Amino acid sequence: MIMENLSGFRYNVGGKPDHWCNMNKQLGRLGNILLLSMIALCACADTDNLQSQTSETPPSETTAIQPGSAEIGTMEFRANGEDLLREGWVSKDGWQLSFNHVYITFANAQAYQTLIPYNPHAGVEPLAQQIISLVEFKTVDLAGGDQSAETILVNQVPAPPGRYNAISWQMVPAVDGMAAGYSLMLVGRASKDGLTVPFNLRFNQEMAFTCGDYVGEKRKGILQPGSRANLEATFHFDHLFGDREAEAEAAINTRALGFEPLAAIATSEGVDANLDTLREQLATEDYQRIMEILPNLAHVGEGHCAEKQMQRD
Repeated sequence: MIMENLSGFRYNVGGKPDHWCNMNKQLGRLGNILLLSMIALCACADTDNLQSQTSETPPSETTAIQPGSAEIGTMEFRANGEDLLREGWVSKDGWQLSFNHVYITFANAQAYQTLIPYNPHAGVEPLAQQIISLVEFKTVDLAGGDQSAETILVNQVPAPPGRYNAISWQMVPAVDGMAAGYSLMLVGRASKDGLTVPFNLRFNQEMAFTCGDYVGEKRKGILQPGSRANLEATFHFDHLFGDREAEAEAAINTRALGFEPLAAIATSEGVDANLDTLREQLATEDYQRIMEILPNLAHVGEGHCAEKQMQRD
């Protein structure tokens, strides 16, 4: 029952003004709307959280390592003279080269996980957050094995997981064996026009190399927890002799020595020479070319290295 007083307000039987009843209803509806909105927002947030937890992260080199695990893996350090050393090739000046031995001695090889990618041309050391020792001292024969042989295993060490994207090593004289006293020794034969010239080239240069990421078909140095990975020191000996299969004007040939200058100083027994012999018997420009080539033999795949001369004759 609705009644009206002198003020014009209408009352229901409960004695309250009718507009208060309407206001209470409106407030009730508003409260329900706010409550439903809050529930909906919470549900959306939960859905977003669930999607973020279950959606897959696209694979990339920066997210390849499983986080939060310290399980130790194994890092292999390998050396590669490429197929050229095992198969042989023709130099830029037409000499067919074959190699019996290519000895190289590593010292103080290390691998790094760097905060930023290492640039060998920047003139700075790697900014490392993790460093592991790969080998302290070892001589290997890069020409070992047949054409199907794997790259040379220098050493393998336990290592924390992570992405090792820089590597360094020193090239120093061997202390024993055939290569004793020399950091690099090349033993083989060169043939052209029916003439065969045995050669034994020995270099005692001490050099230090620091290199960034391996450049090739597949990145190296990505070590998952409890797994295996490898890093590689690569040596490009076509930089020294050139390659007949490349264009004559290609840098690999215009900068290379070739074999003809060495054949020119051969005796009846071939070429048996160290740096002192080469300095004395080669033309000055040919000797200087060798000295420029030696620091550029080292790579990581096709990636370049920074070189520091530790000793120069």
